[in-house]
Amino acid sequence: MEAFFVSLATVAVAEIGDRTQLLSLALAAHYRKPWAIIAGILIATVANHAVAGLLGSWFGSLLTPTVLDVMVGASMVAMAAWVLRPDVLKGGGAGVNQRNAFLATLVAFFIAEIGDKTQIATLALAAAYPSLLAVVAGTTCGMLIANLPAVFLGDALSDKLPIRQMNYIAALMFGLVGIVFIARALNLV
Repeated sequence: MEAFFVSLATVAVAEIGDRTQLLSLALAAHYRKPWAIIAGILIATVANHAVAGLLGSWFGSLLTPTVLDVMVGASMVAMAAWVLRPDVLKGGGAGVNQRNAFLATLVAFFIAEIGDKTQIATLALAAAYPSLLAVVAGTTCGMLIANLPAVFLGDALSDKLPIRQMNYIAALMFGLVGIVFIARALNLV
């Protein structure tokens, strides 16, 4: 259960103000079809995070637990610094099929998640925890927790969230998780 809850909390907090949350806001404002958008987010996230999780599990199997904890800890501390750099949504909706919110969301979300903070976090968490299913389920649920309000409230929410403060909270959370892993590697916990 630890793997699930750490994965869920890490991604739910990190996703606030992330480019995929901004994408959710844009898609919701553009299409106004929340259930199709949510289905696209869910399937794209499961696919993307499953690939990241499989890579993380494979990578984790090659390392000793101590080296793995140090690497995961260091990557989480690096993520803390990364999350402080605000994301912006680039490009517009030009060329997107207006009638297919699901397909547009599926493709846009899958591509936007490639190399994103949450994908990297999924890879690192899957390397650290033996339960790939718990990690992918946790990161996927975290993604949905952060994006469901964005989808349902659309552009009305985009100007009201204190994104900068939430980024600081996410950075603090990543930093704390990183310190815990490093302390575990040094047998301090």
